[in-house]
Amino acid sequence: MSSEVELSRLLNELSIQFNRYFSIIILLFGTIGNLLNCLVLSQPSLRLNPCAYCFLLSSIANLISICFGLTTRILSGWHLDFTNTNTSLCKIRVYIMLVSRTIAFWLIALATFDRWCSSCHHYQRRKLSSLRNAQRVSILFVVCCSLIYSQVLYCYEANIFDAPLQCYGKDVRCRLITDIIYASITILCPILTMFIFGLMTISNVRQISSIILLQRQTIPNRTENQIYIQQERWRKLDRYLLHVLFRQIILLVLLTIPQVIEKLYTTLTMSEKKLLLHISMDHFLYNFVLLLSYAASGMPFYIYTLSGGRIFRNTLRNLLQSMFRR
Repeated sequence: MSSEVELSRLLNELSIQFNRYFSIIILLFGTIGNLLNCLVLSQPSLRLNPCAYCFLLSSIANLISICFGLTTRILSGWHLDFTNTNTSLCKIRVYIMLVSRTIAFWLIALATFDRWCSSCHHYQRRKLSSLRNAQRVSILFVVCCSLIYSQVLYCYEANIFDAPLQCYGKDVRCRLITDIIYASITILCPILTMFIFGLMTISNVRQISSIILLQRQTIPNRTENQIYIQQERWRKLDRYLLHVLFRQIILLVLLTIPQVIEKLYTTLTMSEKKLLLHISMDHFLYNFVLLLSYAASGMPFYIYTLSGGRIFRNTLRNLLQSMFRR
């Protein structure tokens, strides 16, 4: 019994330390990354591109999600989280965090759809890729996400002691509704959309590359060496698109799906009687996967920078050079 109590205390202490220090690391990297994203994507060379516009708004939404979510996690490490005791602050914080995270993920999915439209061979589909359409759909996403999570303003309350967090759903029905909406609307549907349209975009790029290659082969002055160089260039572009797409999808799955599973497990087993060690373990795992989900909101800048995007890196380098010259 004493060993279980000691292990339970250790897990509780680890949860506190994670909230104190791991949250600070994610907040710093996420805030810096999203701010740099906003600066780079708002440059004249990129801001009129509908895909870059979606990434820009997504970075702003991620920044809001991180600031509203992680600041309270850091404060909870020192028992200073007022959302645990103030119901109004609890509702507002959770609502803004969930809405902004949902908007951010769907805007990345919209960017993937825009890339598919711009790569289509049919003119009518290519016309869908425009800044005006991206702005209209973005407004639609904001309105829909705000309405979908309006139930949070009723369901969430402070001073809840039978949940992983004191600011949580007040009963099983509320928790189950929120968990299902979060799992389906916020996580699974955007990731599935990114995956489907990402593959379709790569397929379009391959088809267009083949058509252009056949056309250029008919030109008499076109040498075999030039054709081979062109083929290699398209293969590199193909590999780059695959690399960025699947790295982003894999990281989103790894960083967000554990929280979905843990939230559903916590809700479905809340009526069961658990030992002290079991409760401490559940709380530790919940806090850990919760922080992982915030890491997903802070990673886009590092994916764009490290995955070989020459345009993005060049724009970032020029921006930093111009800032230091001043």
